[in-house]
Amino acid sequence: MTVPDRANSALTLTSAVAEGGIPVVHVSGILDATTRERFTERLAEIADDHGPDLVLDLAGVTFMDSRALGLIVHHWQRTMAAQGHFALVGVQYSNSKVMWVTGLAQRLPLYDTLEEALAAFKG
Repeated sequence: MTVPDRANSALTLTSAVAEGGIPVVHVSGILDATTRERFTERLAEIADDHGPDLVLDLAGVTFMDSRALGLIVHHWQRTMAAQGHFALVGVQYSNSKVMWVTGLAQRLPLYDTLEEALAAFKG
């Protein structure tokens, strides 16, 4: 089931459940101080409903600031602490430079496609 969220026109979140019950959140738009609260709430709702596993598809992100990256890192750490699976898909350097500037692009689990991320979960 796909659930769109259009509560903030600068950010669109669409969630679905992939094979194996893994929640996938497709993020489009801006991830910054103006959209952080809604992003935080939606990720918390998904974790409450589906457990710690999470795939964030960031291919549609047009800009990400350090606060949004901090939130992503928080969810990554939360998932790892719960022995779950976490992946970021479709991250584009031009829109998420903060991930490379901080060195987190080398630490976070980045995948080009959703299929690659889900295959890693199985492995």
